[in-house]
Amino acid sequence: MSSRSERQMVPLAVLLRRELTNEKIEKPDIIHGQANQSKKGEDFTFVKTECQRVPGDGQTTFSVFGLFDGHNGSAAAIYSKENLLNNVLTAIPSHLSRDDWLAALPRALVAAFVKTDKDFQEKAQTSGTTATFVIIDGWVITVASVGDSRCIFESAEGVIYSLSADHRLDCNEEERERITASGGEVGRLNTGGGTEIGPLRCWPGGLCLSRSIGDMDVGEFIVPVPYVKQVKMSTAGGRLIISSDGVWDAISSEIAVSCCRGMPPEAAAEQIVKEAVQDKGIRDDTTCIVVDIMPPEKTTPVPPPKKPGKGVFKGMFRKKTSESSSQIDKDYAEPDAVEEIYEEGSAALAERLDSEYPLCNMFKLFMCAVCQIEMKPGDGISVHAGSSNPGKVRPWNGPFLCLSCQAKKEAMEGKRPSGARAGMSDDSD
Repeated sequence: MSSRSERQMVPLAVLLRRELTNEKIEKPDIIHGQANQSKKGEDFTFVKTECQRVPGDGQTTFSVFGLFDGHNGSAAAIYSKENLLNNVLTAIPSHLSRDDWLAALPRALVAAFVKTDKDFQEKAQTSGTTATFVIIDGWVITVASVGDSRCIFESAEGVIYSLSADHRLDCNEEERERITASGGEVGRLNTGGGTEIGPLRCWPGGLCLSRSIGDMDVGEFIVPVPYVKQVKMSTAGGRLIISSDGVWDAISSEIAVSCCRGMPPEAAAEQIVKEAVQDKGIRDDTTCIVVDIMPPEKTTPVPPPKKPGKGVFKGMFRKKTSESSSQIDKDYAEPDAVEEIYEEGSAALAERLDSEYPLCNMFKLFMCAVCQIEMKPGDGISVHAGSSNPGKVRPWNGPFLCLSCQAKKEAMEGKRPSGARAGMSDDSD
């Protein structure tokens, strides 16, 4: 049996060729529903099911689902909802084939999240938002996320996959270390006399999250660089559940899946919100989007078979080590129903926008890789400038950043003082 590390990452072109060689494989039917119970009015959703990769070509459609959980006001969530998709599409060359377009998508999502954050902060508003952004093209799902909302996928075989990361400081040691290395402080609220209460927060600002869009008052080491996961599901389909922390603070992924099994998406979303609210009451905005991805003409979701004697949850943002891979193989000997194409959670732009990539001209030579503005020859600064490992990169190859985006990159890495560092925000979600 091959190890999981050998079979986990499957080249996207290989997966797409499999589709082309099987004439019976068609695009899935996508049915969605959503529900919300509002406490603060700071949760916003974005749904667009008929986007076109090639304008005017109805055969190139893809679907987008976004969830934005705002804090300290709703401005950042509203701005992200209105601008993030356009920023993604702007960052991808328009002439690409479908497989190149999908391969470019993870890098474009990183650029778009950073641009959205940068543009919003220029408005000098202090609110912030989590963002969970899902793009479905055929049987390929790509998810980008910052914050503590969550996206899970239940395959038709009954296995639950996590497609997002949790950037809550309480549960992410790597992010705590990154923030302190960049000049921030991590600790609990001090009430005086040495007594500390509540969750871990980043100071200045008092935010519980290590990544978000906005939040200009808490230091730029709270970064907008998203965790990105791209997978290809089997043609049996499955169900996506995208929810804000109002759900996940109350119920587990397994309960969320099981409490609505067999229900159509709208009823399923309502049931998940109901389960969460009745467990802990309405203490926060509680929002859920359910998306069923099904073989064509299959109108009702079929309850997946139960797998006796083993858990069905697969966390997919763990470290990929040979030791963990070996353990996973022991626990899950059967082939995966979901094939992983891409996973990256680094906060370093030099790694996330790396030019060593199978697409020639992914980033135009005289265009900023983040904000997409045109630069004069010689004005751009390589994203690898100042790299601690210069022997591994060739800065003259790019991609390049404009002066403004280079300054933001340096601030996120703790290489210069960040802008405003006001006191603690009144809603540190």
